[in-house]
Amino acid sequence: MRHFRSVWLLPTFVLAALAGLLTVGPLPASDAAGPDLLPMTVTNDSGRGEDVFLYLLGVDTESGQLGYLDASGTFAAWPQGSLPPSPAPDVSLAGPHTGETVTVNIPKGFSGRMYLSFGERLPFGLTPDGLVQPAPWSDSDPTRDILFDWSEFTYVDGGLYLNSSQVDMFSVPHMVTVTSSNGDIAQAGEVVENGRNAIIQQIEAEPGWSDLVVRRDDGTVLRVLSPGKASENGALSETYFDSYVDEAWAAYTDDVLTVQPFGYEPETVFYGRSDGETLRFTDGSGQEVAAIAKPSTRDVWGCDGALGAPNDQVVGPIARTLCAALHRSTLGVIHTQPGGSAVDFYQGEIANHYSRVIHQNMVDGRAYGFAFDDVQSQESLVYSPDPASAGVVLSPFGEPEPVPTTPESPTG
Repeated sequence: MRHFRSVWLLPTFVLAALAGLLTVGPLPASDAAGPDLLPMTVTNDSGRGEDVFLYLLGVDTESGQLGYLDASGTFAAWPQGSLPPSPAPDVSLAGPHTGETVTVNIPKGFSGRMYLSFGERLPFGLTPDGLVQPAPWSDSDPTRDILFDWSEFTYVDGGLYLNSSQVDMFSVPHMVTVTSSNGDIAQAGEVVENGRNAIIQQIEAEPGWSDLVVRRDDGTVLRVLSPGKASENGALSETYFDSYVDEAWAAYTDDVLTVQPFGYEPETVFYGRSDGETLRFTDGSGQEVAAIAKPSTRDVWGCDGALGAPNDQVVGPIARTLCAALHRSTLGVIHTQPGGSAVDFYQGEIANHYSRVIHQNMVDGRAYGFAFDDVQSQESLVYSPDPASAGVVLSPFGEPEPVPTTPESPTG
């Protein structure tokens, strides 16, 4: 999800869906629960009149093959691609018209994305290594003027993980749901009434952030770019976080930063002190276990680079904790991390205001506003170890968007 123009080599969405378990607990034991084919309904409550196209793209988790599903849940591998990328075959499925519902099936052992587009099919490309995904934040991308979005899911013996994602952009508001075999229903990602327009208007009103909103020539708001994508295009300062990072690293030249990354293991604690340039962490015995240099703004937006989080039990959990705290403007303020609660987040002048606005306009306050928004379980993820069905509901877009008018030409 973090690449400018990505080739789908590995299921990064699997990592996104499961990463929150680092702060909650270990993966549940596998009892091979759930049907071999899980029905997923897609309901269109958007109020828009365009045709909707669906795509079920991802990876067979056993073989590692990249491919796609048809509506019945049958998997097919992609044909071999080329360089430059060759066009992928059209594997779109007919989505529901407004007020209607369609059902697709997800086989156990599949992890991927459900893309959905309004009015136009999405073009994909194939290289020898994998699928080239849409990157509408690039002016040269063929999906630049298409209204679309996606959800991410993983269905394995351990259960179903399904999330909406705003890590790259916010475009089509949609709620994700899962119904367990006992009838329990979990849902996330529902915007408040007229929430899409509220998000757009509040981002445009935030000083210096208005260029995150992308409109088509006909006035349609296509998407609100995440700040990381916007900064790549020059729509947001490339040094936005720099002064706050300096302050946060300086704060721990005198104070100690305590990191307790695992909610289910409160006894696991790391202690950080700074020399102004590097935060060095020790464990309870005093042994140094991690050293994290001051990250750039780009590193913060992507939770990458100096804040890259390897899949281990020390450096990765510390890095993801620091990145979440920087986005939420709590690092240097709350000295035990993860720390505070949702009411404490985004209070600083320098913060991820995109994520703040999206969270404020969700019914349950949960969203994937950045890559590690699952720290302290703030993400729009639903999970069931024993699912019976799942759903994606396209939410109302709200009041019609004002279409810019062209001033009349003066008459002679």
